[in-house]
Amino acid sequence: MKVATWNVNSIKVRMPQLVDWLGRAEPDVVCIQETKSVDDNFPVLELKAAGYNAVFTGEKSYNGVAIISKFPIDEVQKCFPGDLDDAPRRMIAATVHGIRIINTYVPNGNELWSDKFKFKLDWLQTLRRYLDETCDTGKDVLLAGDFNVVMDDADTWDPVGMAGKLHFSKPERAAMHFVKQWGFTDVFRQMNGDVREFSWWDYRAGSWQRNHGLRIDHIWTSASLAAKCISCRIDRSTRELTLPSDHAPVIAEFE
Repeated sequence: MKVATWNVNSIKVRMPQLVDWLGRAEPDVVCIQETKSVDDNFPVLELKAAGYNAVFTGEKSYNGVAIISKFPIDEVQKCFPGDLDDAPRRMIAATVHGIRIINTYVPNGNELWSDKFKFKLDWLQTLRRYLDETCDTGKDVLLAGDFNVVMDDADTWDPVGMAGKLHFSKPERAAMHFVKQWGFTDVFRQMNGDVREFSWWDYRAGSWQRNHGLRIDHIWTSASLAAKCISCRIDRSTRELTLPSDHAPVIAEFE
């Protein structure tokens, strides 16, 4: 099975690119972030015409997550249990082909120790608690999404310049490592070693042209699923398009 994650930065704007990419890449499942779409406007029919079922939860102009799949989608959880109706739409989970998939759009954080930064750290603690309470480390579990955290030096074009700053600060990295300690393997690193490749490039300052990027889009899996992984790569082709998302898809394939 081929699973991908992609922050599309507005599914309405990127829909033609998404449909074209689905035809070319042929993923079985895609975790989508930053849909920026209320549920009533989500493009269910267009995705159905492309061969994909969809579950989603969103809000106008910001946030929003979805899982689309060629297979049936079961046991859907929208947001964390206990979240209020107006909680940001940043997590959706479902079971597809026997794999428990958790799709996340981790908060950005705004600036160090702002209220939004503290919310980011609290949100990651809630994610870890959700995993502890609902997922089994002995089964096939996949965590994907835009993590908005640079985990290691090899995940940024400028580890010295970013040290201690937003996305690469010690509190953010510690919170994300705590999530990973649930029992996850970063399958991109498993398959590619210490290669320096990125999944996000700022629209400004010629970042794409100079390859000044970050690897913040991830697919992590439980040990049983990591053992079935045969490839994981970043598909840079979408970033070369006119009016692209600032993120590129990450694609993992499992036996």
